[in-house]
Amino acid sequence: MTRKPVDAGSLKEGSFVVIDEEPCRIVEVERSKPGKHGSAKVRITAIGIFDGVKRSMVVPVDQKVEVPIIEKKVSQVISVTSTTFQLMDLSSYEVYEVSKETVEPEIINKITVGSEVEVWEILGKKKIMRSR
Repeated sequence: MTRKPVDAGSLKEGSFVVIDEEPCRIVEVERSKPGKHGSAKVRITAIGIFDGVKRSMVVPVDQKVEVPIIEKKVSQVISVTSTTFQLMDLSSYEVYEVSKETVEPEIINKITVGSEVEVWEILGKKKIMRSR
């Protein structure tokens, strides 16, 4: 299970939501009061974790929206190529690659062979979040 449904009204800034099949971090939540014939609505503005694109959605407060389940792992850098980092999970010893495109430039400069990094796996995609 990579995502779970929650009420849109329970989301807060800094939490995560799936918009257009892309996991996003919420940067703004606006609530509107219920009108004469309508229910209260919530406007969610979020930025994609992998692509950095700003997305928004407006839904009723009681509607279910999907929240990604984030799996955090600690991995060791085995090798560095021009386009990817080859990593080994320190708990399962699984070896996998993460594209350099998804990693912030200030983190790339800190990563060397043998260093440990924190990797988030969200909806089947992996991203290096920080160097340890």
